[in-house]
Amino acid sequence: MTRQFPVRAAAALALAGCASAGGSGAAQQRATDPDAKEWTQLFNGRDLADWDIKFKGYDLGVNLNDTFRVEDGLLKVRYDKWTGFKGEFGHIFHKRPFSYYIVAAEYRFVGNQVAGAGPQYAWALRNNGIMAASQSAESMGKDQDFPISLEVQLLGGLGNGRPRTTGNLCTPGTNVVMNGRLHTAHCTNSTSKTYEGDQWVRVEAMILGDSIVKHIVNGDTVLTYSKPQMGGGSASGTKPGVLVEGKPITEGYITLQAETAEIDFRKVEVLDLKGCTDPRASNYKRYFVKSDPSACRYPGGR
Repeated sequence: MTRQFPVRAAAALALAGCASAGGSGAAQQRATDPDAKEWTQLFNGRDLADWDIKFKGYDLGVNLNDTFRVEDGLLKVRYDKWTGFKGEFGHIFHKRPFSYYIVAAEYRFVGNQVAGAGPQYAWALRNNGIMAASQSAESMGKDQDFPISLEVQLLGGLGNGRPRTTGNLCTPGTNVVMNGRLHTAHCTNSTSKTYEGDQWVRVEAMILGDSIVKHIVNGDTVLTYSKPQMGGGSASGTKPGVLVEGKPITEGYITLQAETAEIDFRKVEVLDLKGCTDPRASNYKRYFVKSDPSACRYPGGR
């Protein structure tokens, strides 16, 4: 049974921010406090454990030119070992799927675009993305460019005085509903401000199954839509039968891009909104919006 989750409550939850730090006592308090947010860190700050890498034209697991790497406690996308670029877009997939959740990433753009990217890739300058509700790495075609997903597009200002919003929506292999109508435009701008230079920015996406989706940038909700579903273009090279036109997207994987721009991630985390909704359980959380009775733990092992 799914509890009703008002949009106002959803927005408040999405603005809640990171989990509080602390030792074992703080952890115990979070475990028993029904209002304490329990964020799961997908990036451990040491290595790429629990992540799968896929580049267009290469087999699963090939980290082309050491593009995805961990240095100084950061997950980095780097192009210093590249000598040219022929559309080899890359993605790194976390291995666990989610259905009702908030995914958050803290990022900054650094460095330059990959050497050899011609003017046809000018759109990819200081451009990356969090691919939410993504297909799995294993289901990608060898020559597929972008995963079927909801891309929370990350853009940095170009220093030319022109607005360039972040937290936008792009839709490789997907469509959504906006303002009560099927929305088929590939990219839709958010209402965020422009972030210039190498400053850190926090972007969140709240996904409630195949119903409501919200994009949040530094605490402000900048885009809202609903009913994500497969369809449209901008995801070439898919395996036969994977892209089913009109199929609701009810869950998926979290993916980060290598899209010609160098970028750092210092945090990638998820707040799962699916769990035990029985107040008698020790792991009950008031913010859960999707009930999972099998997750409930009771005092005394009941």
